[in-house]
Amino acid sequence: MHVLTQNWWMWLIRGIAAIIFGILAFIWPGPTIVVIGVLFGAYALVDGIFAIYATVRAAQTQQRWWPFLIEGIVGILIAAITFYDIRITLLALYLTIAAWAFLTGIFEIVAAIQLRKHIANEIWLIIGGIASIAFGALMIYYPLAGALALIWLIASYAILFGVLMIGFALRLRAHAQTPAAPATV
Repeated sequence: MHVLTQNWWMWLIRGIAAIIFGILAFIWPGPTIVVIGVLFGAYALVDGIFAIYATVRAAQTQQRWWPFLIEGIVGILIAAITFYDIRITLLALYLTIAAWAFLTGIFEIVAAIQLRKHIANEIWLIIGGIASIAFGALMIYYPLAGALALIWLIASYAILFGVLMIGFALRLRAHAQTPAAPATV
């Protein structure tokens, strides 16, 4: 818990990065899938790096670190795959994003359940996890929705996810600033 509260700013940066990604996707709906692939790859890379950083911080304090490691590795691998073959078909990119969102959602819900004992209103992370799972499931269910619909769906998800992560970051910051109760004998 200490690692999360002391590094609340990482969740804030993740949220801001998601919102920026979403806005850019809305502003540039016409570019080829290459541009969207680069934007998504950059976002997945940044998100994965921060998750790996959280892994290191958690491991240093002997806290549960493996969910962050898995999330970070998945994010970095998805970014590497995206950058390796930028000509990837729309369907492959679509399903890659869907799988990433689905897995991220699962790990966010797991983390939120573990935080229940430590902070109130972990609901932000649970809602973010549910939104991620729903987004991934919708993408799998409607794989041929079209490039513009894909861009709008990704942009909407990124903005929603970003807002929820910022809410969670602010909740963690408030928890970090709350003085610990004095020890009783």
